[in-house]
Amino acid sequence: MNYRNPIPTVDIIIELTDRPHRPIILIERQNSPFGWAIPGGFVDYGEQVEVAARREALEETSLEVELIEQFLVYSNPERDRRKHTISIVFIATAKGEAKAGDDAKNLGIFEPWQVPTNLCFDHDRILHDYLLYRNNRIRPRLG
Repeated sequence: MNYRNPIPTVDIIIELTDRPHRPIILIERQNSPFGWAIPGGFVDYGEQVEVAARREALEETSLEVELIEQFLVYSNPERDRRKHTISIVFIATAKGEAKAGDDAKNLGIFEPWQVPTNLCFDHDRILHDYLLYRNNRIRPRLG
């Protein structure tokens, strides 16, 4: 029997706790789709999602992160035009100097009110939900 299943991914919203206003890190993608994105990537076979989140954060930002909480899961089949993915989104903290790595063309540090508009995938929705939660402690409704 041949199964077609969504592919698990992780996205990590990284707050820099050693800077005023706890800015977040976004990466500018080197590969299509182009634009700014939350650091993250595919979960490897046999890998726990928490391990994948820490690995992807290190590969793309050169920072070791502390995972604070699992935020939400985003699974709209249209979220990635390349294939159906499911993203487990984490909120994490880090300190230090971030550097773009892996498939990141650039890295940006953004105050919560300065997030760019040319975001990839469904990262505009994820960041909207995150900022609502961060500022008002209101979790988005599922569905």
